[in-house]
Amino acid sequence: MAFAETKKAGSFKSFDDAAEQILKLLSQQLEINTLFIAKNDGQTNEIIKALNAGDELVVQGSLSPLEQTFCNLSIGFGKEPLVIKDISSNVSANKLEIASRFGSGSFIGIPILYESGEVYGTICGLDQVPFEFTEEHEQAFATMSSLLTYVLELAKANEQIQSLSSPLVPVTQGVAILPVIGEVTAERAQTIIDHVLQKCGENALDYLIIDVSGVSQINAVVGEYLLKLVNILKIIGVTPVVTGIQPFMALKVPHFATALKGIMIEANLEMALKQLGFVLIKECDKKTSR
Repeated sequence: MAFAETKKAGSFKSFDDAAEQILKLLSQQLEINTLFIAKNDGQTNEIIKALNAGDELVVQGSLSPLEQTFCNLSIGFGKEPLVIKDISSNVSANKLEIASRFGSGSFIGIPILYESGEVYGTICGLDQVPFEFTEEHEQAFATMSSLLTYVLELAKANEQIQSLSSPLVPVTQGVAILPVIGEVTAERAQTIIDHVLQKCGENALDYLIIDVSGVSQINAVVGEYLLKLVNILKIIGVTPVVTGIQPFMALKVPHFATALKGIMIEANLEMALKQLGFVLIKECDKKTSR
């Protein structure tokens, strides 16, 4: 298989993008009716991507009980591709209710795993007629499964990095600080919102201080995301406090300060904490000579 035809794993915009590209590549290698990628939670099998050359054997977005799918047989088979040349004569396949739909058709599938060994789902090929799978076909599925594992791990690592880049720092019960640092893109802004909502759900917050003094770049789109965060906080009962608004923000997003009318805005964290009733006391221990 020529990897020159594939995108670099790091260039995929998402796992969904990678799944679509990989199915297209496999369709060039196998003249099989249907290729699909499914994910499961141990009970339900969901088709996230499907490519049907002719008959629509698999419907993208459809859900099925995992135990009644060929995908489940593939997972049970292990890390190697499961090849069923004739579904009608395969004992395990014939136990499934869906087997009668495919007669003497064929199936190939292999699990998609996280590095930990946890199952994400499967990548499979399916047809209603016999198909002669070669060793190269099996290797192609194994290779693409490994590539999808790599993409999954990249996505997981990126999610962790994004979470670390938007930490909620607890001050005391009911009060936390969200320091926003560096360049804020629309994608990162949405990640911050998702992360904040998750943490607000886990912790009973009364106030969230959003400190934007460390933001290096901002535009109208990102400004809208920050305003969206402020409005969502009000809806869920958390009082937002904004600190560190800089002059360049007013120039880049003229309506930013106006849109925050009615929101507590302070020049810095110290002033915000004072407004919330906190006093910073610096204590110096004096050593007495004996």
